[in-house]
Amino acid sequence: MTIQFNTDKNLTVHQNFKNKLSAAFTKELSRFSDNITRLEVHLSDENGQKSGKNDKRCLLEARMERRQPVVVTADADSHDLAVDKAIEKLKASLDNIVGKLRQY
Repeated sequence: MTIQFNTDKNLTVHQNFKNKLSAAFTKELSRFSDNITRLEVHLSDENGQKSGKNDKRCLLEARMERRQPVVVTADADSHDLAVDKAIEKLKASLDNIVGKLRQY
């Protein structure tokens, strides 16, 4: 599974944070590694320099062979929390899709 990071103009992600996220994605999504070819991670700060509640966004796009991409988003007060929420949403969606594939 290839992991690709994308950020908006308001955000710079350091390599240490990317490494931490890559390890979390690999661990949390390991049971889907046969199904996911690429995971695109889009991190953004919706308010830019201004602070606000739930202004950090994580959008995850899981690409699967011969399937439409699975996309989930989550907003939170920090990028860590937004990523955690998005991972949980993605796992729920993938459980549903992979479960249906195994039925056939």
